[in-house]
Amino acid sequence: MDPALAIVEFASIAVGIEAGDAMVKRAPLGVIQSGTVQPGKYIVLIAGDVASVEESLAAGIGLGGDAIVDTVFLPDIHPEVVTALQGGRSFDDGEALGIIETRTVAAIIEAADAAVKGATVTAAQIELADGLGGKGYVLLGGVLSEVEAGVAAGVAAITATQLIASVVIPQLHGEMRDDVIDSPFFSERVRGKP
Repeated sequence: MDPALAIVEFASIAVGIEAGDAMVKRAPLGVIQSGTVQPGKYIVLIAGDVASVEESLAAGIGLGGDAIVDTVFLPDIHPEVVTALQGGRSFDDGEALGIIETRTVAAIIEAADAAVKGATVTAAQIELADGLGGKGYVLLGGVLSEVEAGVAAGVAAITATQLIASVVIPQLHGEMRDDVIDSPFFSERVRGKP
C-alpha cells in the first residue's frame, strides 16, 4: 500500500458510490477499494501519495455531505497497520493483549495507527465491519507496559463517541489466544472452517 491512506464511510450506498467515483476521478491513486458493509453502509478506502489522497478525500467529503458517517486521513500510515489491514496476523505467546473496539472502520484504523506509533506494540490483528455490525477492532500485542501505552495512545486518537471499549489483558490464556487467532467468528469456531 502507498504512504497515505484515507477512508470515508457513508450511511448511503448510492452517495458512497457517487462520492467514490468523484474521488478516483479527482487525482491519481495507487489503491481504491470500496464496498458495502453492515449495517447498510458504504466504505471507500484510497491510498497513494499524500497530495493525491488529500485531494481525492476532499472530493469525497464535498460530495458526501450529511451521508458521511466517519473519515480518516493518515498521511504516513504505519506499515504494521497496512499488514494487519491486509489480513496479516502476528501473535507471540506470553504477550499482553490490548483490544480497542470502535463503532466505525475509519476510527479503528486511526486508533491502530496511533497505537503502534505511540508504543512498542504489534498490530496483531485488525477486523473490520463485515460480521461485526460495521464495527472494528484491533488486537495489540507486546509487553504489558507497552500494550497499556499503545491502547492509551489509540484511544486518545479517536473521539469518545467512536470508542466502544478498550481493555488490556496481562497474559491471555493459551486456549483463548488460539481461538482469537484462528477466527473472530463464533460460527466458524463451532463448526470449523469450510
